Amino acid sequence: MSNLAPRLKEKYHNDIKPKLIKDFNYSSVMQVPKITKICINQGLGIAVADKKIIDTAVLELTSITGQKAIATKAKKDISNFKLRKFTPIGVRVTLRGDKMYEFLDRLVSVSMPRIRDFRGINEKAFDGKGNYSLGITEQIIFPEVNIDKIVKIMGLQITFVTTAKTDKEAMALLKEFGMPFKNQNKELQSI
Repeated sequence: MSNLAPRLKEKYHNDIKPKLIKDFNYSSVMQVPKITKICINQGLGIAVADKKIIDTAVLELTSITGQKAIATKAKKDISNFKLRKFTPIGVRVTLRGDKMYEFLDRLVSVSMPRIRDFRGINEKAFDGKGNYSLGITEQIIFPEVNIDKIVKIMGLQITFVTTAKTDKEAMALLKEFGMPFKNQNKELQSI
């Protein structure tokens, strides 16, 4: 492994931090919001019928993120869904540090441009506390996934957890990282 820091980590320290300090008039460098972790989750209710789907999803999510994904299990029995306690029903992974920055870089620069009819991501998906959730409908937008080995097209949920106090600060942070929000595209089309 090389000792090089991820590109977006360097960009955060060299470009984004000073810009946010200037834009929001922070008195301390510690007030500048940062991304603490990225959580990727794939809910697989169909796995109740076919157990192999969980194994496939674990392998896919591991190859997408570069970190071992784990299966999530049901917490209780629900007879209407034919669900038993401790049955695997999803896959998740939490990224921090360098792997988080590398995943964000690949997501913004490689994967999102591969989405069909992409017009930007919704800027209303903030939770009020500075965190942002993004839904991806097809896992095949990631180049790490081999399309020939896909059994079923499945979506996934990506949550960006930040230290921002408000949604406005979090949106400014994510925009600086290159997240393509819908209103940015309107500004570009008017030029």
